[in-house]
Amino acid sequence: MSDTQFDLDDEPPEHRRYADYLRALEAVAEADEASLLRDVLRDEDATMADSAVALHMERRAAELLTDPRFVAWAQTVTPLIAGRGFLTRRLDEWTLLRTVVLGEPWADDVLTGASDWFQRMASTTQLVTSSEALGLLAERGRTRRVRNAAGRRLRQLTCGAVSRPGDGRPCPP
Repeated sequence: MSDTQFDLDDEPPEHRRYADYLRALEAVAEADEASLLRDVLRDEDATMADSAVALHMERRAAELLTDPRFVAWAQTVTPLIAGRGFLTRRLDEWTLLRTVVLGEPWADDVLTGASDWFQRMASTTQLVTSSEALGLLAERGRTRRVRNAAGRRLRQLTCGAVSRPGDGRPCPP
């Protein structure tokens, strides 16, 4: 074998387990999800396990974001990820995003204190239509990127679309 070829036998076992976990998590039936998540989180490589579960949580949360099943799913996942800081924070932020998307009450300090990831998601996803949330992020978002994105989304909501010269809309581009 040449030096530039990769021998699959040399692949670290945690890489293979990670790929196997991702495949299993993608295909798992809803009824078996908690058991599989528990098994993955018992892996000896906690960082790899957390990464696999985080990716799965991203997929499932995005899929269920506006679905009434989100609440039961989050309640099932919460005890499984207890003590895993990143996973817990990310689930909390998906729950906050759902709150904003559904137009439920939220607190200014929670939105402005949320992570860059959350603020980017909230300011760019088409599901967020709260002018209050977008206005707050346009004014007090953590980064210029968030403030600009929230401002653009707010203008799109206010004007119906980004204005073009001569279209008669009073909104700036």
